[in-house]
Amino acid sequence: MSYLIYARKYRPKTFEEMIGQKAVVQTLQNAVKNNRVAQAYLFSGMRGVGKTTAARILAKALNCQHGPTPTPCNKCEFCLSINEDRSIDVLEIDGASNRGVEDISPIRDTGKYKPIHSRFKIIIIDEVHMLSTHAFNALLKTLEEPPPSTVFIFATTEFHKVPATIISRCQHFEFKKVSQKDIINHLMDICKKEGLTISPYGLGLIAEASDGSIRDAQSLLDQAVAFCGENIGDQELKEILGTVSQDLLFEFSSAVFEEKPEAVFSLVEKVIESGHDLRFFFKELVEHFRNLLLIASVENAQDLLAFNPEELTRLKEESQKASPEDFLRCLQALQQAEPGMRYSSHPQIYFEVLLVRLCHFKKIVLLKDILQEIDKIKKEGAVSAESPPRTSWPSPPPIKAQEKLETGPRSSTPVETKTPAAASHTPFEKPNDEPIKQEREMDIALKDPAVKTFMRTFKARVLSVEPIKGKAKEEED
Repeated sequence: MSYLIYARKYRPKTFEEMIGQKAVVQTLQNAVKNNRVAQAYLFSGMRGVGKTTAARILAKALNCQHGPTPTPCNKCEFCLSINEDRSIDVLEIDGASNRGVEDISPIRDTGKYKPIHSRFKIIIIDEVHMLSTHAFNALLKTLEEPPPSTVFIFATTEFHKVPATIISRCQHFEFKKVSQKDIINHLMDICKKEGLTISPYGLGLIAEASDGSIRDAQSLLDQAVAFCGENIGDQELKEILGTVSQDLLFEFSSAVFEEKPEAVFSLVEKVIESGHDLRFFFKELVEHFRNLLLIASVENAQDLLAFNPEELTRLKEESQKASPEDFLRCLQALQQAEPGMRYSSHPQIYFEVLLVRLCHFKKIVLLKDILQEIDKIKKEGAVSAESPPRTSWPSPPPIKAQEKLETGPRSSTPVETKTPAAASHTPFEKPNDEPIKQEREMDIALKDPAVKTFMRTFKARVLSVEPIKGKAKEEED
């Protein structure tokens, strides 16, 4: 077949053509230039960011006819044989299908011998984390003391599964996700070379869907060309990518911020009828609320969002329906509910309940507002309770008699009554404070449950209360 997909046709052939891995490229180029090439390398990172491509370019840099050089020519026999996968001194092995000891032993034995035609023997093992424990152990001694002309290059998407004994014998390079800006520029360059017509918004959609993978972006562009031809429209591109309609996302956010829980159920049914998986739609809804928070918080948010002017205007209008705090509260609730949505046995019910909760979020009163209201009430109560200072104590009610508790039948003998003198003293004069003290003690005594029980039992009445002084007095009473 003469046709090559974009992922193969536009695969980088030199370090300069690699996208988004500046630190890795510069380190490898300097290592080749200064003759400081390590015996083993470990490249880790997500899919489609250039791990295997960098391994092949390094093999060409070491074996180029004009090298070792950081800029292989891609014209000599050694570079061409590596590009065409026919070099007998560059072995590229799939770790997933060659994961046992019996598969690794021949590789280990081959590494002991010098290269046949090239300057270096390069052994590339892709997805190295798939090797078994025994296979890793079989490589340890060879990695620690390999022949001077043999270089091992391991690539993995799951770095945490590689044993520490292997990592310690390699130079580790982490390949990062490629930014959307770099992906868009790369796709724009491909479109110019291929004569394709696509809007900047369409390129942004592809870059967002690729999630940092150059290979995924190239494959999506290839798929769009197969569907639309040379003129790729935004609507057709949305159908290919399975993008959720923005109108549907705005309907959900409007129902939440306008506090319409009754609209939630019909909207969820609409999502199901449109053929979207609820878990996938949940992810898109989280992204939608994130965009609203970004619009409400950042002044020049259009620089951070891949939307056309009409959609940006609509996002700005939607962001006026709530405060940034409301967007943040909803976004946090959605993020916390994601594990439950993923593993729920009834995702539709789970999703509906969550959305109804979001509709009531505007009724939530912040704790700081409650505390401020409490402080305000306290201050108002303190002001109303204040009164001007008194210059004298209030006159107590007259005390009828000053006798002890009387039990038994009442006496017919008249009781001598002592009436306190008129209060002509200041509140701080001690001699005239005794009547007030006796009055307070009598009130306390009358409220005591034990005194009340005693009075009911013996039909007693309180005439006065006198303080008990000394232990002898207690025993007498």
